[in-house]
Amino acid sequence: MTDIEIANAAQPLPIGRIASGLGLTEEQYETYGRYKAKVRLETLQGRPLHGKLVLVTAISPTPAGEGKTTVSVGLGDALTALGTKAVLALREPSLGPVFGIKGGAAGGGYAQVIPMEDINLHFTGDLHAITAANNLLSAMVDNHIKQGLAPAIRPGTVTFRRCLDMNDRQLRQVVTGLGGKANGVPAESGFDITAASEVMAVLCLAKDLSDLKTRLSRIVVGENAEGGFVTAGDIGAAGAMAVLLKDAIHPNLVQTLEHTPCFMHGGPFANIAHGCNSVAATRMALALGDVVVTEAGFGADLGAEKFFDIKCRQAGLRPDCAVLVATCRALKMHGGVDKPDLDQENVPAMTRGFSNLEKHLENLRGFFGLPVVVAINRFPGDTEGELGWLTEKLAAMGVPAALCDVHQKGSKGGIALAQKVLDALRQPAHFDFAYGLEDPLGEKIETVARRIYGATKVTFSPEALRTLQRLTRLGYGSLPICIAKTQYSFTDDPKRMGWPESFEITVRQVRLSAGAGFVVALTGDMMTMPGLPKRPAALSIDMDEHGRIQGLF
Repeated sequence: MTDIEIANAAQPLPIGRIASGLGLTEEQYETYGRYKAKVRLETLQGRPLHGKLVLVTAISPTPAGEGKTTVSVGLGDALTALGTKAVLALREPSLGPVFGIKGGAAGGGYAQVIPMEDINLHFTGDLHAITAANNLLSAMVDNHIKQGLAPAIRPGTVTFRRCLDMNDRQLRQVVTGLGGKANGVPAESGFDITAASEVMAVLCLAKDLSDLKTRLSRIVVGENAEGGFVTAGDIGAAGAMAVLLKDAIHPNLVQTLEHTPCFMHGGPFANIAHGCNSVAATRMALALGDVVVTEAGFGADLGAEKFFDIKCRQAGLRPDCAVLVATCRALKMHGGVDKPDLDQENVPAMTRGFSNLEKHLENLRGFFGLPVVVAINRFPGDTEGELGWLTEKLAAMGVPAALCDVHQKGSKGGIALAQKVLDALRQPAHFDFAYGLEDPLGEKIETVARRIYGATKVTFSPEALRTLQRLTRLGYGSLPICIAKTQYSFTDDPKRMGWPESFEITVRQVRLSAGAGFVVALTGDMMTMPGLPKRPAALSIDMDEHGRIQGLF
């Protein structure tokens, strides 16, 4: 059965049942149909965050698939089956990957969050609200310039870009305001995908409505005549933007196929943005559950590092353990095997690709100080020889690991992993950040590139160096950094898989996300607006005469 067929065959509980199981009253949530709800932020008031926080991350992703969200969902269900009050805190999907190539973000097989078709499409409208708030600011900036309002924004200095929640490479670079004076002032601009926008990051990192408005007001949109920054607050846009986001900021409550509660809220990309679900959702889960399973996008070098150094730092969270997802198929690809040959047993290739897993383990245990459990996510083509080799290899290293088959078996396929996680939660965590906020911006970037990626050298373009110096001079030097890098490699070259022994990282551009509270360093050829593949998933998605969605994974 396909994912959508499995989801449609499920019998979800009314969302009020899920909410009451968390101890919520009807006044604390608002339903969106029968199976979705938004839980009001006020629910957090006076509640201690007593839950244990488990981060699910992965080795560097490959086209072979790793199944991080599926493992997260299955782990939550398995913990529930063992009698633990588990709550999931996951990210919302972006329509770009749904209609592109990567797929959705609701899990798969018998480890899914439902209603999966709603979640993977419009859900509760959060991403549309973020898009509207973002583009309202762009419209107000352009109008501010055309009308000659104070404070004056110098034409040609606008850095804030429009966004759209769809993969559309044609919009990466555009010229606006053409057609004469009545249509505005001509300017070069571009679109980012909504998930990579600063407004998305602001929503995900805001603690409450007041913090949301403060962060929105700090967004830098351009420069004045003296070279100083002009912000959204300076042109009076923050209030109206906050109004558009007033419902979106409340976390969404849904359930898994096995009725484990899930707060699914916010969806930044981890290769471009900080890649974690909202602070509000994670805090709510920690207040209402005993063990919270959350995830960070792509590999541990991206999502996990940003989860620790940006989200946990800003929100005052301390993770208790990490789960590192790995597959035999992905290790074979990191060892040089092409995708068509992955179903053939190849332990030597896994041996070569194991360095990727080993480096992620070193980072999580050595640099960040967390107990780590490796989830060996089983695929149908895996052989006993391959699974046995990987299990024995990890055991010889003293690394707790468990085979995971939640895609095929649901919670039953995750019991061994859940027991290992509960054991890890009994161990002390010695969590620490990768760098100090007092370190210079360039040094923070070098620390992550050298320690977490393993780069031997970091090269900054002249433009990037000038921007770093300027941001430091203007008082932004104490912000954390968010490195935008390919997800497929520790390097900034997506073709260099495994863990290369010697490589350089090149920072070509630096951007300030003052509202989100971090500085973005773009490396390699990273694009903030993805494009569609030769055969996008949209070609397979349709609807029958009864309105039933088909072809959605």
